[in-house]
Amino acid sequence: MKNGKNIIAVTGTRGIPSILGGIETHCEELYPLLYKTGKFDITVIRRSEYVNDNLTEYKGVKLYDIKSPKIKSLEAIIHTFRAIIAAKFRIKADIIHIHAIGPAIMVPFAKLLGLKVVFTHHGFDYDREKWGKLAKFALRTGERFAVRYADEVIVISDVIKDVLKKKYNRSNTKLIYNGVPIASDVSLADYMEKLGIKKDSYILALGRFVPEKNFHHLIKAYSEMQDENLRLVIAGDSNIEDEYSKELKNIARQNNVVLPGFIKGDKLATLLNNASLFVLPSSHEGLPISLLEAMSYSLPVLASDIKPNVEVGLSANCYFRLGDIEDMKNKIKYNLSSEPHKVNYNMENYNWGGIAEKVADIYKSLLTRIT
Repeated sequence: MKNGKNIIAVTGTRGIPSILGGIETHCEELYPLLYKTGKFDITVIRRSEYVNDNLTEYKGVKLYDIKSPKIKSLEAIIHTFRAIIAAKFRIKADIIHIHAIGPAIMVPFAKLLGLKVVFTHHGFDYDREKWGKLAKFALRTGERFAVRYADEVIVISDVIKDVLKKKYNRSNTKLIYNGVPIASDVSLADYMEKLGIKKDSYILALGRFVPEKNFHHLIKAYSEMQDENLRLVIAGDSNIEDEYSKELKNIARQNNVVLPGFIKGDKLATLLNNASLFVLPSSHEGLPISLLEAMSYSLPVLASDIKPNVEVGLSANCYFRLGDIEDMKNKIKYNLSSEPHKVNYNMENYNWGGIAEKVADIYKSLLTRIT
């Protein structure tokens, strides 16, 4: 405890603010709200290789940078090991909150040092196409260690909750959905002009350039539609440039796809406010923040029929069969066949204020048990 506040250290994220990734977005929204409660001293431990600023604090949340090797299969584990040592001996945390199953392989180490551990399960990362057998084994081990040894386990979807109950017989996980910020009505005309797009004349997709997002499928479907009046905009990039991301960008340019890069704030709001349809073709999600964000802007949406997307509860015409380019193309045409319109979704479960209150209650309950 420091100055009457309990100390929370956060790891498992590349960092905040403005760092690409779903967990990064989650943490950027959540922890400033937890700080505002006045009950917690919060430090997010960042991976210095992804940091492009000199910040030591963001909206009250302290930032602590630690180096890690920028190697897909090692960086999360090594960084989390170092982060746990820092949390115990430098930050002197009461609780360490570990995000994602890769970093969670270090949960027993945190417990060995006497830290109380909260773990958030964001999705079954071992299902991602990019991982080899050894990496998938490590991810499954991380999941098993976290579910078995963490003091509290948070899950972001009913799908994850059900799987953990069946696989590990842990029935006391806490379901707290991902959230979305309040939609902004900003629309930057000069930015639209710079990108060469017009209101209600483009499809929007958003995410990291990794195989499981299936943006190559979306580009294929778009190219086969041969509609000169329709553009495709894919906002995002890769954390680490690899063969897939290079090839994706090459295919996108060949098909006249607009690539604005990784954007946030007013530029992202502008694209969300003016798109005619949002498409999420991914094969792997926890609970998709990008889809929820599009819904918060009342955009018509179309998503692959994987369980985390179906859990959002859209109508049948808002889903297509995973990997079926013909079905995706037909559903895009169907959703674009009506006049441009807004859709009213029930976003009650995805309010960041309510989410922060639930996480704060978990911290307070655990801290009561500590004392």
